Amino acid sequence: MRIATWNVNSITARLPRLLAWLESSGTDVLCVQETKTTAEGFPAEALREAGYESAVNATGRWNGVAVISRAGLDDVVSGLPDQPAYDGVMEPRALGATCGPVRVWSVYVPNGREVGHPHYAYKLEWLEALRTAVAGDAAGSRPFAVMGDYNVAPSDEDVYDPAVFEGLTHVTPPERAALAELRATGLDDLVPRPLKYDRPYTYWDYRQLAFPKNRGMRIDLVYANAALRAAAKDAYVDREERKGKGASDHAPVVVDLDV
Repeated sequence: MRIATWNVNSITARLPRLLAWLESSGTDVLCVQETKTTAEGFPAEALREAGYESAVNATGRWNGVAVISRAGLDDVVSGLPDQPAYDGVMEPRALGATCGPVRVWSVYVPNGREVGHPHYAYKLEWLEALRTAVAGDAAGSRPFAVMGDYNVAPSDEDVYDPAVFEGLTHVTPPERAALAELRATGLDDLVPRPLKYDRPYTYWDYRQLAFPKNRGMRIDLVYANAALRAAAKDAYVDREERKGKGASDHAPVVVDLDV
């Protein structure tokens, strides 16, 4: 079984590439972030024609998450039980689903904007709500993973130059501590292998030739419980999908399972 996570940065803009990638990669379950569409505008029919069911939590704008599966789609949970609101809005940033033998959450962690901004405090509150929501599955015997764009680089090894990010979000001690607390529920960071270079970056800014210069970050993560970790045969960043016209600024992270 092949599962993956991908911040597509608009599923409407990326749909032809997404459909082609699903076919060529043979992915069974895909967690999607930043759909940038409403639930009504989500391309469920196009995905159905390609053999995939889908569940979506989206209201438009720049958020939205989904789970796309050809391995079954059951027990869908939209949003976190104790999810905080931001500026009075409950943002669509989490979706859980059972896909055959595995259960996954597709998550799009808030950006945080800048240290001291209300959105930064919201980010930390949101991560705590995520920890509470997944603790039961994390400690369970069924293969389980929390997959998505975490907007946090777990360590300095996960950014191309730590000095560039000093004092900025995505690398601060409170953010990394929140990830450590999430892992403490029984999850492990399933680090993929890179297809090129020595570090498995998953995001490269569109600006300043960041991708060809490999100035990237590893912020798209697969946090797996013991059962899923034991079933994992391989994990890699499909860097090729970041190339070319109309690419997302994130690459898919792919995990092969023996389940």
